[in-house]
Amino acid sequence: MKTIAIIEGGYSSEKVISLKSAQTVHEALDSEQLFCIRVRIDVEGWRAFYKKQWIDINRANFSFEHKENEIKFDFAFIAIHGEPGENGQLQAYFDLLEIPYSTCNQLVSALTFNKFICNQYLGALGVRIAQSLVFEQNAIFQLDAIKDQINDKIHYPCFVKPTESGSSFGVSRVNKEEELEKAIVSAFNHGKQIMVESLLEGREISSGVYQSYNDIHVLPLTEIKTANEFFDYQAKYEGSSEEITPAPISEAVTEMIQEQTRNIYEKLNLRGICRVDYMLTETGPVLIEINTVPGFSAESIIPQMAACAGISLSQLFTDVVEYTSYN
Repeated sequence: MKTIAIIEGGYSSEKVISLKSAQTVHEALDSEQLFCIRVRIDVEGWRAFYKKQWIDINRANFSFEHKENEIKFDFAFIAIHGEPGENGQLQAYFDLLEIPYSTCNQLVSALTFNKFICNQYLGALGVRIAQSLVFEQNAIFQLDAIKDQINDKIHYPCFVKPTESGSSFGVSRVNKEEELEKAIVSAFNHGKQIMVESLLEGREISSGVYQSYNDIHVLPLTEIKTANEFFDYQAKYEGSSEEITPAPISEAVTEMIQEQTRNIYEKLNLRGICRVDYMLTETGPVLIEINTVPGFSAESIIPQMAACAGISLSQLFTDVVEYTSYN
């Protein structure tokens, strides 16, 4: 029986979401075929939950000992959102140990984790993206220069967000210049680099995708509606949103978005379960961002998409384990 590490936690504000996602994966994977052990990686250390106790992981070979028996892992199912599970750090570690894992490789994870760099790369490949600017942390002391660039290239309203953060932590909608400084400070609390992005008017559409041995599967689309100014943390996880699956849009537009998602998955050499978010404007879909470790909790969108497609979470996660174990 294959021994699976379901990896949870992380070093970012998204840890609380990761714990829920990992629990969903643990409950869904078939315990008769796979021996699943939760592994928590956070500021307290690396520990496996085994026999109702937390045991330190030997990072030299990703194993642990219980009653003088060494337990090694055959596969890592990464359910950490943010650092170090989504930015390529864990992927590089597992590559060195030759342990297969459920996500994109180190290079692709690092690329997609930075929203600005990833969007610029895809924009060069013909994918429609929003106008944006990027600033390093020391730029906060040059507020007037930032304001000048926004007035020249972006205008208001706009969004200020960390380039390397998820679950909408540190994201603000800025409607006027007087709100900008507060938004910048908030974004820098969640990263050393931020981006300012032009406002896109339209309908927010999310597209899930994964690969099995049979094919690349693009799941039914979800439309996200919220009474908040945008799809923020409260809307995502505290019920302040309506998520409609399948999205009530035409078949032609649905197929166009799903085909673009498939193309992005192939062009970027994505692996595992990913989610691609768009704003559907009057002139067509515009890419917002790519999530290579999307949420799997009950409040998350991927489980809703899978249910709409008639795919159980057990089948979804098993397909990913089977395919990424050897590809």
